[in-house]
Parts: sequence; C-alpha cells; structure tokens
Amino acid sequence: MSAAPDATDAFTAMRGELIGLAYRMTGSLAQAEDIAQETFLRWNAADHAQVEVPRAFLLKIAARLSLDHLKSARSRREAYVGPWLPEPLVEDLEPPQQAALSRAQDISVAFLLTLQRLSPAERAVFILHDLFETPFAEIATLLNRSEPACRKLASRARALLGEGSPRHAVDEDEAKRIARAFFAASRDGDEAALRTLLAQDVVLRTDGGGIRPAALNPVLGAEKVGRFFAGLARKAAGRPPLLHLGRINGLPGYVTLEADGLPQTTALDIHDGRIIAIHVMRNPEKLAALRGRFGGPAPR
Repeated sequence: MSAAPDATDAFTAMRGELIGLAYRMTGSLAQAEDIAQETFLRWNAADHAQVEVPRAFLLKIAARLSLDHLKSARSRREAYVGPWLPEPLVEDLEPPQQAALSRAQDISVAFLLTLQRLSPAERAVFILHDLFETPFAEIATLLNRSEPACRKLASRARALLGEGSPRHAVDEDEAKRIARAFFAASRDGDEAALRTLLAQDVVLRTDGGGIRPAALNPVLGAEKVGRFFAGLARKAAGRPPLLHLGRINGLPGYVTLEADGLPQTTALDIHDGRIIAIHVMRNPEKLAALRGRFGGPAPR
C-alpha cells in the first residue's frame, strides 16, 4: 500500500527535520537517513485519519527509532577505538534537505560532542523540546514519563550543555584564510607557522575508528599539536591534495585526499583568530558519502 499524495507531501516537507533530529541523536548522517526512511514506512502504514498533527507524529517516530538505535549502539560506542567524533557534515556538498537540517539548528562538532554527554532520555527531551519545539506533554507520552520528569530532564540537559564549548562565529573570509593557512602549515610540517595559528590550549581529536591510523587520545596544547603535524609531514610520502574548502558541521574546514586514497575531513574551531580545537575524521565508515563523491576504496 502506498501513501496518499498529501501524506507523502507531509513527509517530504518534514524529511530534513527528521534527518536533523536523528543526526543530533545518533551523530551519524547515514543512520539518520535510514531512520528517516523507516519513519516514512511507518507513516505510510499509519491511519492518517487518526493523526491530528503529522509533524508531531513524524517527530515521535523518528525520536523513538533514534532511541532504539542508541540502546543498540551503546556497547559498540564503549568499545570504540580512540576518540569518537560525529560523522562529518560537509555542508556545501549536501543535497538541499540535508543543507536545511544544518541551517535549522546548531550542528557544530563541539555541540554534538556535548550532546553525547547526555543520557539518551536527556538528549531526546532537549532536542525535541528546545530544538524542535515539541510540547512536554507529547514528549512525556513518547518516553512513558511524567511531564514534570521530562521538564527535569530538559533542565539537567541544559545545565550540562551550558558547560560545553560555545560555538564561535567566524566570518567567511577569515574562516577561509585560517583554514588555508592551517592546511598549508600542517601539510608542510611548518611548526613556526602552526604556532601562529594555534591557541595555547588547542585540542586535536582524530577519529580513525580503529580502521585507519589516528591518535588514540586527544592531543593537548599548541606545542604538542605542532609537533604532531610536523611528524606527520616528515613521514608522509607526498603532500595530500586539497579537494574541498568549506564548512564542516558549521566550522571552517577542508577535505583532503590522503596517501591511502581515502578522503579525510578537518574541521577547525576558531576563536579570536586562533584555532582552539581541531577535529580530524579518518574513519572510512563515516566518510562513505565523501568516498562516493571523491572516490577511494571501501573500508575493509
């Protein structure tokens, strides 16, 4: 049975929001797209005459599926090799519905990492209420909790998120200038140039997922981060070409093609003209969309 045209239109209009909700819940764009597709199948099978507010109904389905995914993914996350980073969203390359999700609410790496500190219930309440304006009464039904309990979860989530790193706005010209300068300095292993770009308390996180080489722990401080990139440059067989310069999860960044033939993303959190955090994605399982665009072998 196929959905009626108006029902299909209702889902299509919501698809970007559903992907945005699931992406913030799971940190995986591929999983978010799967959740949106499963949401459509369940919406297709529903009795639409009994649905008063399609948007609320669709958000509830996507949130419930996201919570189910988080339960099944918990053990895998605990066994994850090295730092975990969300799947990168290279905004300039995304189709319109995914670009819409990046404009809808904050999807910076720092924000998504802070979301990971929340319990699944806290995350669901905060995202549904504060980001997608779902009433607490509807969230209570979804989570099988009382409305006051959901308000308490939201309050606790806001307190935890308030302790995280804020997103720092950087204009486009400065973003491109610093991203290009960092790309050149890190590629060349120029420690002096790197020191002019890095904040003293900069942190570097590299996510290889245990598949590609990456630092197993965050690298802290300008001196250590500078030496890290200088060491990589000395060992490199060649200089990685720059494939794309643009925003990655709202942050200045770029995509390179590495010596192993796979892409890599680098996102830079910049404050007062200095880089305070560097997020490097090397895990090929989280770069499938970029492999499709730029090429590279599938992960083993």
